Amino acid sequence: MTPEEMIALARQKAAEHQLYPELVCAICEQESNWSPWAIRYEHDFFTRYVLPQWTNSKLSSFTEAQARAISWGLMQVMGQVAREAGFTGASLAELCDPAVGLEMGCRVLAHKLEAAAGNVPKTLLLWNGGGNPNYPAQVLARAGKYSPEAEAARAARLDALRQGP
Repeated sequence: MTPEEMIALARQKAAEHQLYPELVCAICEQESNWSPWAIRYEHDFFTRYVLPQWTNSKLSSFTEAQARAISWGLMQVMGQVAREAGFTGASLAELCDPAVGLEMGCRVLAHKLEAAAGNVPKTLLLWNGGGNPNYPAQVLARAGKYSPEAEAARAARLDALRQGP
């Protein structure tokens, strides 16, 4: 999938969840730099949220437990958060499929936006887990690149490049 196709898909999924497309695109850039294969293991998340479930025999396997402490795909959705939001795929690695990861990420982001009463910076802190107080400013600084005007100008530049001199 090309970057342009991923951006179009992110816009589509954002619209389906009544989210700002610029915000979803900016999160994808901030979290994964548009790499659908991006993953990151979060040991502290595992210890705090997942290990208690494992030790209380609430998870089917240790592999599943570890996968729940990994953030997956374009939006870096935590495996545990995806399961809590209703993801039923056999493998959390399915979140690396752009369509699956964006659907789940937008579902979770819409829930966080509602919990924050529409306050976008607060939503971004909830998305990031509050660990980086600069996260909202970092994401919002990227959002302008994905405005309809910026997208139109980018598309025109790409067309010109494809046509050559």
